[in-house]
Amino acid sequence: MEVLKEKVEEEEEAERAERAEKMMRPMEVRKEDTTRTQEMLRDLERKLSEIEVSIPEKPSTFTKDAIDTSKLPLSYQSNTPKEEHLLQVADNFSRQYSHLCPDRVPLFLYPVNECNVPKFVSTTIRPTLMPYPELYNWDTCAQFVSDFLSAVPLPDPLKPMVKEEEKAPPKKYAVKPPRDLTSRFEREQEVKRQEGVKAEEEKRLKPGERLAEQESAKTDPLHGLRVHSWVLVLSGKREVPESFFIDPFTARSYSTQDDHFLGIESLWNHKNYWVNMQDCWNCCKDLVFDLGDPVRWEYLLLETDKPLLSLTEEEDDGTNDDDDAENLGKEDEDKSFDMPCSWVERIEISPEAFETRCPNGKKVIQYKRARLEKWAPYLNNNGLVCRLTTYEDLECTKILEIKEWFQNREDMLELKHINKVTGLNIDYFKPGHPQALRVHSYTSMQPEMDRVMEFYEKVRVDGLIKREETPRTMTEYYQGRPDLLSYRHVNFGPRIKKLALNSAESNPRPVVKITERFFRNPAKPADEDVAERVFLILDERIQLRYHCREDHLTASKREFLWRTEGDSKGNKIIMMPDMCLSFEVEPMEHTKKLLYQYEAMMKVKNEEKLARHQAWESELEVLEILKLREEEEEARALTISIYDTKRNEKSKEYREAMERMMHEEHLWQAEAQLDYLAPFLAQLPPGEKLTRWQAVRLKDECLSDFKQRLIDKANLIQAWFEKETQELQKQQQWYQENQVTLTPEDEDLYLSYCSQAMFRIRVLEQRLNRHKELAPLKYLALEEKLYKDPRLVELLKVFV
Repeated sequence: MEVLKEKVEEEEEAERAERAEKMMRPMEVRKEDTTRTQEMLRDLERKLSEIEVSIPEKPSTFTKDAIDTSKLPLSYQSNTPKEEHLLQVADNFSRQYSHLCPDRVPLFLYPVNECNVPKFVSTTIRPTLMPYPELYNWDTCAQFVSDFLSAVPLPDPLKPMVKEEEKAPPKKYAVKPPRDLTSRFEREQEVKRQEGVKAEEEKRLKPGERLAEQESAKTDPLHGLRVHSWVLVLSGKREVPESFFIDPFTARSYSTQDDHFLGIESLWNHKNYWVNMQDCWNCCKDLVFDLGDPVRWEYLLLETDKPLLSLTEEEDDGTNDDDDAENLGKEDEDKSFDMPCSWVERIEISPEAFETRCPNGKKVIQYKRARLEKWAPYLNNNGLVCRLTTYEDLECTKILEIKEWFQNREDMLELKHINKVTGLNIDYFKPGHPQALRVHSYTSMQPEMDRVMEFYEKVRVDGLIKREETPRTMTEYYQGRPDLLSYRHVNFGPRIKKLALNSAESNPRPVVKITERFFRNPAKPADEDVAERVFLILDERIQLRYHCREDHLTASKREFLWRTEGDSKGNKIIMMPDMCLSFEVEPMEHTKKLLYQYEAMMKVKNEEKLARHQAWESELEVLEILKLREEEEEARALTISIYDTKRNEKSKEYREAMERMMHEEHLWQAEAQLDYLAPFLAQLPPGEKLTRWQAVRLKDECLSDFKQRLIDKANLIQAWFEKETQELQKQQQWYQENQVTLTPEDEDLYLSYCSQAMFRIRVLEQRLNRHKELAPLKYLALEEKLYKDPRLVELLKVFV
């Protein structure tokens, strides 16, 4: 009673204090009104207008409402007696572990599933063999799992499962906390001072130092404390040379010596659960993954096929073999416990889901200064399956470059690399492009701009490897040509005519200079094998440089000066000695003759025309490729396999048409087989209407034909019967003649033949008798059908 009285007195005192505070509050307001100025009111209004009210986002979590638990199997909604026993064993194990290791975090043993039923972690794993060869290797399987998974942050990054605690409703009568008497003005001034210092520091730092300062300022305060799970692949089986880790969210593999992995609390598979008892002061570098070592790894269940600890010869001295043999059965009987079967359903992945990979066919992964987007094949009409965007700043507002990967493109485009800083675009193609294009680097798709084209040289007939183009030059590289051409460089001059639309076809650029280089031809002497030739078209000069001999330091050179003068009639060029300037390492007599020089000059002059024509063809090819690339980008056509029956409309229509034709043909054949009048109606002209006498004739011919077929069948059975009878008589006569000299084996063969022959004769006799009985009935039945046939019934009424 005294305690209750004191509580009532305290409540009354609190109410009096609250009433006194309410009475004093208007007085304080009136006092503050006298000291407040108009400037303070405007300052307060400005600060209030700058306040932004934002609703904090709650981390997305999977709740029970997101899954329809009514459609789940019974194993999801309850536990079997064996599973309940396992949970008791796990709970006992957890209590002992917490008692022996109070400074370590609790073990992750039996979380609740979708139906809020506790399940042991090992029973959630069910090994399943999938019908996709891509999942047989760890790297492709890990990539599939990483694409399918989506990382959702935990409410508490330090715990794998957190239950939200319900907040108790506030009490009506409670002691209020003391008022905050700190100066708000001083707090505001301190914030302004700190912002000014930060602004001065940012101005002082360089851009690179400022970025490093921002990254260093955002250090992770929970480094080494977060909970994460990954896959451990142990060495020894399936040709695994050493143990390694797999991150299921990135599909990357890491060595056990990697610094990313700071320690291991526990690991489990579908058979057992192990707790790491080793010190992780040096991360995972010194861990020994011998799960049969009970000192380093504490296991939950005493399984029969667990890995055993390898003992040394000194430890395995055999002194206690008899005692161990006697107690082995007792220990197994007391402590062994098999892991229950998995309660989850077998994983089933349809071909559509396997091809879709990511949930809904799309996945977005945000990295530091990068963004990765993935799509399922054929989800985008341009074949885009992956895009990687890198940014300059941490806020991801300034794009540096974009990489886009494509699949199933008809133009064989595989990768597009876009550099936003330099404006350079690089397109990569797989083999199969109509122009054998392999790489295309450009800043603009307009012709006569800076670009580089690389080709698959084994596909092209001319052996072109690469073509570099600028507004005034074009350089081509060759390989594997019969003429051994390896390099061609063309210099263009300005156009003489300025048209509205200049192009290589309508108004080609004039060629000023052509430089060609050749590989060494071992079939020719070095002094006669041209290594480089330069056509100076404006100067009307041609320079030749030959290959150098192996035992020489200099090479022969020759230069031709082209003159337009001719003879008196103007139809021939007069060759003068000063029109050919040459330097020969070993001069020869025939090279000094004007005839030889004239023939060589005329040959290179023709080669100059050919080189100018090839340069013009190269310009036209560039225009053709650019036009083709524009059409391909607009069309964005995708290739569809003929085996893809869902997407290939042409194949689907063709298959349906073939099935329809086969079905119609089958119906026609079936109708023709059942239609006894079809052979006789085919003799009449198509579309002709039957007359009465034609109907009578068709009926008579049909009955006559059927009668003949019945007679032929009877004669055929009779012939078989007579043949078998004659053969049996011959064998009987042979037996009578050779009965005395026959061996027991011959007699057995004779008796066996007689038995089989008599069986065949009886069967033929029964078939013949049955045919004779049914033949008249079949004839009458056909006659009745003919009279009732809808095509003849009206015409045969008179004869009925």
